[in-house]
Amino acid sequence: MAALVTAGALLSCTFGTAPGSLAAVSQQLCLAGGKPAAVIRDTGMNVQLTPFGMCTSLANPRVAAATAAALGVLTPQPCMVMAAGTWIPTAPAVLISGTPCLTSDSQLMCAGGMGMITVTDPGQMKVIL
Repeated sequence: MAALVTAGALLSCTFGTAPGSLAAVSQQLCLAGGKPAAVIRDTGMNVQLTPFGMCTSLANPRVAAATAAALGVLTPQPCMVMAAGTWIPTAPAVLISGTPCLTSDSQLMCAGGMGMITVTDPGQMKVIL
């Protein structure tokens, strides 16, 4: 079973060098462990999702350009989270104000470097869906 994700959850990206965090600001009505619960539309670039350190994906144009300038030596560049849509929910039947909630096994694609963003710590462990 997956845990309900809340504000302050820790995230990781397959091409990031550091963890990021989530600010659940789409809704303030439903709380879990005293924190706002996240929904699948909590994807705001560099606002709701903090950057993941440096991006190492060659699909990222800035990384590709820096790597080319370094004669093929991978040259990571600062992460700019660019969500490709909304989180892919795994419990779409559980709704918060009509929107599917975000669970710890949901995933989000990053259009900036084609990485997969996942939840490493949901921010609370009391509400299991």
